[in-house]
Amino acid sequence: MQTRIQKPFVLAAAFALTLFILACGFNISTANIGDAWMATDESGQVRVTSYGQSDVFYAIVDLRNAPDGTSVKTVWTAVRVEGFPANQVIDEAALSARSGLLYFTLTPDSLWPTGEYKVDIYLNDKLDKTLRFEVR
Repeated sequence: MQTRIQKPFVLAAAFALTLFILACGFNISTANIGDAWMATDESGQVRVTSYGQSDVFYAIVDLRNAPDGTSVKTVWTAVRVEGFPANQVIDEAALSARSGLLYFTLTPDSLWPTGEYKVDIYLNDKLDKTLRFEVR
């Protein structure tokens, strides 16, 4: 006796398998970083590109169209700074968030050495923005 598979069943199974593969292979998200800037304080009112040696670094990220659980990470780097090897990572921080303003800070243990710094901002593990600043 020969079993005959019905055509609608095969089509439905193929469609379900295609949806499963697409769901596993792609992360479609509308999340984006609308703006990001360095500031003198947590409110982010005064945008800056340079700091004094005793200042706290504030990076403000405007996360848009992001569902709960969106990953935002900052990697702080001493690019060309006295006493550090070139491009030395000095700190990292990560948040799981949704749309809105996100605040990242880096506080000195002592005085910041003068030089060039940057903070890389990752959205869902992909580099999205780099903010460069200096300490004078």
